[in-house]
Amino acid sequence: MKSITKAAIGALMTTVLATSAYAADDKLKVGLMFTLSGPAAVLGEHGRDGFLQAVDKLGGKLGGMDTEIIVIDDERKPDVAVNKAKELVERDEVDFVVGPIFSNILQAIMKPATEGGAILISPNAGTSNFAGSECNKNFFVTSYQNDQVHEVLGKYAQDKGYKRMFLMAPNYQAGKDAIAGVKHSFKGEVVNEAFTPLGNMDFSAELAQIAAEQPDAVYAFMPGGMGVNLVKQYRQAGLEGIPFLSAFTVDESTLPAQKDAAVGFFGGSNWAPNTDNPQNKEFVAGFEAKTGRVPATYAMQSYDAAMLIDSAVKAVGGDLSDKDALIAALEKADFQSLRGDFSFGPNHYPIQDFYLVQVAKRDDGQYQTEIVEKIFDDYQDNYVDQCKM
Repeated sequence: MKSITKAAIGALMTTVLATSAYAADDKLKVGLMFTLSGPAAVLGEHGRDGFLQAVDKLGGKLGGMDTEIIVIDDERKPDVAVNKAKELVERDEVDFVVGPIFSNILQAIMKPATEGGAILISPNAGTSNFAGSECNKNFFVTSYQNDQVHEVLGKYAQDKGYKRMFLMAPNYQAGKDAIAGVKHSFKGEVVNEAFTPLGNMDFSAELAQIAAEQPDAVYAFMPGGMGVNLVKQYRQAGLEGIPFLSAFTVDESTLPAQKDAAVGFFGGSNWAPNTDNPQNKEFVAGFEAKTGRVPATYAMQSYDAAMLIDSAVKAVGGDLSDKDALIAALEKADFQSLRGDFSFGPNHYPIQDFYLVQVAKRDDGQYQTEIVEKIFDDYQDNYVDQCKM
């Protein structure tokens, strides 16, 4: 099985086949599909490690069942992802596919995963079409609808009285959702919408436009290595006098490389490492101890995905043959989310709180985002009414 890595690498990547009350062939199988190579690999690593930390906490079982986990690298290539999703459901006969990070991969694997008989749970990508007219009873999201995090900064900019904004994002579905999200909340003038190629690392042209336009604020959605380069180049261009607002551009996946260049910059999120509840404190401490990294939202949302599966499988007594009962159990979301309040809307997208966060340097030298204020309370996405499930 080349291209498949069994989760047995290190303490966080152990496939546990312990003795249980279920028969040996009653094994729960989960396929994890994340981007684990290339410049965006760190995002997938956070997602993978967050899920595996939850499984480790649960003694290697989900819902009390012996659990086998198959880890897949989608390589951030839709064609590769389609083939690997088919392998997971047709050959490996997984019960759940958990992933991906990127929205173009989600668009590619939706059909082969759900029509192949698995339940697909996205711990990050949450496109508008699957929240609305193309919603799917076999699809759940433990993150957000893509627009929502970006709406946080649009609302913040509106409340701050900014009149003119420069918006920039990669030219793919999540980037388009990001710009739509900001514009949903921000009612001022958008002086420019700059869509860059996905994977672009040189922002000199966009920074020159910002210097020329002199907007009241800049909004950027640039995940992974794109965000690392943009933040460094923004500082180098001497533009820090223009407020820098973002989502997934300054977060725990990019901060180890951005360091002081990101301190003070704002982001939007449904969570931060300093979220003040007991389960989150335990999670953050455990993640840092095992990986040496401060967890990003990708890790938190994947941890919650594992806990969601655990709660649903328990509720049906390990009987995975009744798919309708399993879906009904998933819809109840009977688990304690690391972020606090969490429930599903009728489109299987979360209803949750959203926050303005800011980058800070901790006393131990690590960097993290920290909650500044709550922007939205129990917020449901804007596409749910289009869902006719």
